[in-house]
Amino acid sequence: MKRLLALTTCATLTATPTLAEKPYRHAEEKIGTVEQIYDGDLLPDDAVATFRNIDRLFPTRTVPASDKPFPLEPSALKLGPLDLTIKDIEYDLDDVIALNSVTGLLVLKDGKVVTEIYQRGNGPDTRWMSMSLAKSITSTLIGAAIRDGAIKGEDALVTDYVPALKGSAYDGVTVGQILTMTSGVKWDETYTDPASDRRHLLAAQIAQEPGGLMKVMAALPRASEPGTAHTYSTGETQVAGEIVIGATGKPLADYLAEKIWQPYGMEADAKWWLDSPDGHEIGGSGLSATLRDFARFGQFFLDGGKAGGASVLPDGWTERAGLPITLKGGATEEYGMMWWPAWTDQSKAHKAYAAVGIQGQNIYIDPAEHVVIALIAAQPQPLNMEPVDPMAFFDAIVNAIGKE
Repeated sequence: MKRLLALTTCATLTATPTLAEKPYRHAEEKIGTVEQIYDGDLLPDDAVATFRNIDRLFPTRTVPASDKPFPLEPSALKLGPLDLTIKDIEYDLDDVIALNSVTGLLVLKDGKVVTEIYQRGNGPDTRWMSMSLAKSITSTLIGAAIRDGAIKGEDALVTDYVPALKGSAYDGVTVGQILTMTSGVKWDETYTDPASDRRHLLAAQIAQEPGGLMKVMAALPRASEPGTAHTYSTGETQVAGEIVIGATGKPLADYLAEKIWQPYGMEADAKWWLDSPDGHEIGGSGLSATLRDFARFGQFFLDGGKAGGASVLPDGWTERAGLPITLKGGATEEYGMMWWPAWTDQSKAHKAYAAVGIQGQNIYIDPAEHVVIALIAAQPQPLNMEPVDPMAFFDAIVNAIGKE
């Protein structure tokens, strides 16, 4: 582990004000296709190049960097050896980086950098894809729109803001039920099955026809009464994005810039996939940003959703966004408001939660220890390619901070 830490880029921890103005050094790399991403059909080097250049796969809208970046100062605390044993196998930091195909790791304690590691040619200037991690950002924008009064609370109806869904299975579904994916609308999320609803939504995205994604969502049947069952659905996050756009009259990228990216002090431009040229953002994926800015977003959430000295989110939003939801009838589900509740004993005790994306993106937040961990990876398949449970890894990191 000591050898690996010596290779990190922790020496340059302060923001570079001109980062957004520099030419993107990865821009000429050969990349794969979006179908290859979802099929898990990219060789390791091709996956790395593709994941840091996803803005070349679809039209994008820019989320401009702040003129006053939030400084990421070095912490006096260092990361000691990990105490991580799973099924009688001991792992150190080097092991997890290699086995889980990690390309970047940034750990904040009390808002300061404990460690910052880049692999596979990445650096602080590298933008990396977010797949379902973007869901947590989109749901946060719903919170901001509720705080602004543009959305009339979580009990407001979806169809008040997304007219394209009137007359569909989304009639009578609330904004809150979209946030928790409890609409009752039937959905198959299988990434690698070309016949799944998830791949139908992707096909509509590839077609780049305005309104095409909402046509897919409007054609879905009802499977259960709203609020009675949870079904994980990327399509539901596309609906969430459309709710924000319909309520605010602004593109998601612009609203993200206005409410968080600019006032909180993100240091680099982000890029967000669109459903068509100059169209609407993809609510459930396709936001590419630097590791540092993903970490800053986690810190924004840990800080209670305040940016530029102002509260961006409704009172209590950050405290409950990552808690398990309660369905009608009283049953609970291990999902939050497009955040994942923690699943190990330690992290559950700390009421930790995470934004998680396929192929290995995480923003982990431990409120009890005031720790944020941002991790990006280039895993070869969408799912089941993490030999080391990332939540157990995060527990070990939290426990190793300040240890010799």
